[in-house]
Amino acid sequence: MAPWLTVVGIGEDGFSGLGKHARRALLSASRIIGSPRQLALLPRCVPGERQPWPAPFSLAPVLALRGEPVCVLASGDPMFYGVGASLARQLPADEMQVLSMPSSCALAAARLGWPLQEVQVVSVVGRPLATLNAHLHSGVRLLVLSNDGSSPGAIAALLRERGFGPSRVQVFEHLGGVEERRLSATAEDWPDAQVAALNLVAIECIATPHALRLPRVAGLPDGAFRHDGQLTKRDVRAITLARLAPQPGELLWDVGAGCGSIGIEWMRAHPACRALAIEADEGRQGFIEHNRDALGVPGLQLIRGKAPDALQALERPDAIFIGGGVTREGVLPLCWERLRPGGRLVANAVTLQSELALAHFREQHGGELTRIHIAQAQPLGRFDTWRQALPITLLDVVKPADA
Repeated sequence: MAPWLTVVGIGEDGFSGLGKHARRALLSASRIIGSPRQLALLPRCVPGERQPWPAPFSLAPVLALRGEPVCVLASGDPMFYGVGASLARQLPADEMQVLSMPSSCALAAARLGWPLQEVQVVSVVGRPLATLNAHLHSGVRLLVLSNDGSSPGAIAALLRERGFGPSRVQVFEHLGGVEERRLSATAEDWPDAQVAALNLVAIECIATPHALRLPRVAGLPDGAFRHDGQLTKRDVRAITLARLAPQPGELLWDVGAGCGSIGIEWMRAHPACRALAIEADEGRQGFIEHNRDALGVPGLQLIRGKAPDALQALERPDAIFIGGGVTREGVLPLCWERLRPGGRLVANAVTLQSELALAHFREQHGGELTRIHIAQAQPLGRFDTWRQALPITLLDVVKPADA
């Protein structure tokens, strides 16, 4: 059977810019769903009933018409941060067809002469602007999908705040249409200009000498985090994350999260990584909220509560890190029970009591125990000597796939 749903990518040039297959689908559709701006691009000769998306946005109106000839309008490429991708998660592939136009990013790259495969694309459509913080590196080219007309000014302000004021910012309005316009300035000199709601921001990132330069690998400087001392220190954190081994799309529980450093670095490993930071202390909860935004992972979810009670209703994780609370009754057994088969559990201990708890757990479930000793050179009079940090005992265990 032919697909009942056709998702049509439409550009600023409207119906006249569509191919024959897209025009035919629109002319034969009983219902056409899209934004008011997109629906207004259709001429009167298109007979189908026009229906705007509901507010708040929902796919329910489309799914309720299953079996009817329906068209959904999307901007440019529907499968690139578009409604086509959302519909594809709800419908089998043989029930829908997607007819794409060039995306705004493809058009902008063509205007700029930027090879698209070398550009990082970030969307702030319905997402916190702090998402950008994870992508700011000198020499990087970014294409940012704006939320509205205020986005370019807010992006320029963020660049200045983060030490990227010299970055060149270009804003494209109404790409592909007769009203297309480009605005260009540095973030430092960005004008207080009126910008169309439909825009895309291109950034050539240039850092000042004083900008905070954060590596992409695990082990951010301790100074990158706001904390009260409850922080997994840099070298131990790098080792811990190597054992947690984040994979795209996986979920981490950071139990006793402190300032959130493990969960934050887990999510920085890949845009699809997710993390829940479980923390009972109100002050540290504030540190987590600050750090997740400052380090570009505002999607880190804070769970306000104490383990094990706060863990009961959470989504089952692919990996668990326990930085504090291994001696608390029920924490280790519940974490092991809730961990997905094949998942990794990593726990760190400093005290004799917590180390003993990890040793007993290893006797029951296997795994590796590793002792980490780190020393730093520090002054001693006119000379230097090694100052030994407290040793860390690390448990690393994988749950059997048949458990």
